[in-house]
Amino acid sequence: MNIKQAKEDIKNAVSAYLTKDQFGNYVIPVERQRPVFLMGAPGIGKTAIMEQIAQELQIGLISYSMTHHTRQSALGLPFIVRKNYGGEEYSVSEYTMSEIIAAIYDLMEVTGLREGILFLDEINCVSETLAPSMLQFLQYKTFGRHSVPGGWIVVTAGNPPEYNNSVREFDIVTWDRLKRIDVEADYEVWKEYAYVKGVHPAITTYLDIRKDDFYKIETTVDGKSFVTARGWSDLSDMVKLYEQKEIAVTEQLVVQYLQNRKIAKSFAVYYDLFRKYRSDYQVDKILAGKAGKEIAGRAKAAKFDERLSLLGLLVDALVGVLREVLAQEGAILELVNCLKGMRADFVVETDFLEVVGRQIEAEKKAVAVGKKAGNLSVDREYILNITIAALGEQMELTAQKAPASGDAAFKLLKADFDKRKKALSKQVSQTDANLTNVFRFCEGAFEAGSQELLILVTELTANSYAAHFIGKYGCQEYFKHNKDMLFTERRKDILAEIDDLMK
Repeated sequence: MNIKQAKEDIKNAVSAYLTKDQFGNYVIPVERQRPVFLMGAPGIGKTAIMEQIAQELQIGLISYSMTHHTRQSALGLPFIVRKNYGGEEYSVSEYTMSEIIAAIYDLMEVTGLREGILFLDEINCVSETLAPSMLQFLQYKTFGRHSVPGGWIVVTAGNPPEYNNSVREFDIVTWDRLKRIDVEADYEVWKEYAYVKGVHPAITTYLDIRKDDFYKIETTVDGKSFVTARGWSDLSDMVKLYEQKEIAVTEQLVVQYLQNRKIAKSFAVYYDLFRKYRSDYQVDKILAGKAGKEIAGRAKAAKFDERLSLLGLLVDALVGVLREVLAQEGAILELVNCLKGMRADFVVETDFLEVVGRQIEAEKKAVAVGKKAGNLSVDREYILNITIAALGEQMELTAQKAPASGDAAFKLLKADFDKRKKALSKQVSQTDANLTNVFRFCEGAFEAGSQELLILVTELTANSYAAHFIGKYGCQEYFKHNKDMLFTERRKDILAEIDDLMK
């Protein structure tokens, strides 16, 4: 299965394991909750889906790579205690709490979360001294004498032996105590994650054209060469920083992340072309509805791979403005809750700066706790940071105006909030215009019902930011072309059915 399907399977398993009966006991007792074992090639996104599950279920997440652990750090250190057995005193070995188990208790203490996921990666690659204890852990969920706390679900991951020389094969007894899920690389699924993470459009458009280059591991006379999802993601981060600092992106940089010379060279050549397309097509003008006939004419005359790159540029630009407007919308909703809390405090307190400052600290704590718990998404963190910045500006406003009463203080902040809400409304209208302008440009550059328009509609439909925005605010041009696309697809189905009947 692909990583998206695996995520749903794991999420469903975690939800089932956390289900309680009417007496507050887990329906499936902890000792019978099979640890999940996610088997897949390296760099495929196993850790990323654990973070997503924790975010969606709002539970804690503790992650460890077991190859970094010794027997002592996993089980704890031995110490001697004196115990009395049958009237005789004996020296007995005990163990301090495992670093891993202690990390769970630390997280519960800081965040207040009592349920979560303990994710142990590379579980089948542990050291020889740790292997027996790891097998015991998988069966009984204990390290030494210390058990995983109730409400913490064990999810593990490992690599197939062809990818890692350190892999240890489990016996049937161990496999029979695990819920095994095998996962394979899938570009289309990764692309959804890429949009959320903001992967550089040069990478997604390149992979749209050369999907076979997304994930590849080969053994040659020169050794192993490989390209993984992790490699593309990390390369994206570096390319964006290089562009920001105006440092040239070279093949030498690319091959450090894509450790397959042929693919690295191919992408480096494409990246130079992509930069040229970005300069030539002036995407900002297209979004603003100010693209001249020359730009539309070039698109019309371009070969398909150039058109695909242009569509990638347009979709990436749209996703940027869509993501921003939805973040501002989220911050407005967050500010509403902040204002409600501050209004109540303004009634009983006279230090209005203290009230606003306390609210800022509460939002900062939400960020810190979310990061510690491992369940704070990038989008949610951005929303909270926008909210913190807005509250900071409201604090400055309160200091400048020095309201004489709680009612005056609330009215001051409410007026500021109304301005922000009005600015959001204007931003929504501008974003809708951006969407419309892109569709109209494509209508002028490409034929009605063309593959290019189909790709544009498909990309926007699959993108979560576009789907949310269009679902809430609408977009006439999108609905028109989406209807045409559905009609075309249905017509193809009908023709296929007729062909079957004629056979």
